[in-house]
Amino acid sequence: MDEVEVVVAHSERATLRVGDVFLKVDADQARIDVEVEAMALVPVPTPEVLWRKPPVLAIAAVPGTVLGRLGEPSPASSSAAWAAAGAAIRQLHEAPLPPWLGRRRRGPDELAAELDGECELLVTNGVLPADLVTRNRQVAEAAIRPWTPVFTHGDLQIEHVFVDGDEVTGIIDWSEAGRGDGLFDLATLTLGHEEHLDDVIAGYGTDVDLDVIRAWWSLRSLLGVRWLVEHGFDPSAPGCEVDVLRSRM
Repeated sequence: MDEVEVVVAHSERATLRVGDVFLKVDADQARIDVEVEAMALVPVPTPEVLWRKPPVLAIAAVPGTVLGRLGEPSPASSSAAWAAAGAAIRQLHEAPLPPWLGRRRRGPDELAAELDGECELLVTNGVLPADLVTRNRQVAEAAIRPWTPVFTHGDLQIEHVFVDGDEVTGIIDWSEAGRGDGLFDLATLTLGHEEHLDDVIAGYGTDVDLDVIRAWWSLRSLLGVRWLVEHGFDPSAPGCEVDVLRSRM
């Protein structure tokens, strides 16, 4: 029998791998529903859905290797692989909008209020130094503006994109998909890998406001640090969220 590998596990959900099958266990059925529907709609490669029996979704492994991992040098060091990822994201963003809004959809005022509250907690609880939080809150301001909604992945972390050479072979984990800011996807993909931003934008193929992408790096990291700590992850590991915040100083 194949070995069971725990890919990720925390209080909200868990993903297991058995051979070439991934089993996603999620107590929130709405997340699984969004993931299945999004994969059926998007014009980019996605995993094959094998079966679903709530609260479990079984999907097939996609070929290739991950584009990279946060805090580690990217194994896909070629500019072409990163450009291919940018081109795939552009395809996604040009697709018709999904019929649902998205779990993380917030207007500028709501986002600013959430960020201010999180920054206060980070400082009050001693999670991060006040000057680090203040500087990154200033940088994050550029991301808090109206945007034209596009079909977004919503959690396009670097390990969610698989490549083989200069071809994208699959994009996984669509539970946060919905209508959102396309620059958030680009920022999430390049978080901690700023050296590949130009390659991604070249593949994306249109003018992009780089200040907004950098703002999303700060904003996403500020909002994520406390959640990561509370769920057993280490945002202070080399190259991860805290290092991203320090790079803005």
